[in-house]
Amino acid sequence: MIDNMDTKLTLKLDKSVIERAKKYARSHKRSLSRIIESYLKSLIDRDSLTDNDEIQISPFVKSMSTGMHISEGLDYKKEYTDYLREKYK
Repeated sequence: MIDNMDTKLTLKLDKSVIERAKKYARSHKRSLSRIIESYLKSLIDRDSLTDNDEIQISPFVKSMSTGMHISEGLDYKKEYTDYLREKYK
């Protein structure tokens, strides 16, 4: 049987990322712990996906890694394809 008991974890992160993440969590009425837990679950679940499946990563999580705001309607596959075309002209 799997134990679903919460366990404490200490992380070292950039202070500005923490502050922005806390602000985001408050504005969405969620705890930062639950947001991070959801993200980690999505990484773990990725291993069980087939090649045809896609993981949905929220724009907030994407913006945390780049420090930039990413709109929800962004077609990242098209953007990346355009980037590669330009890069390898």
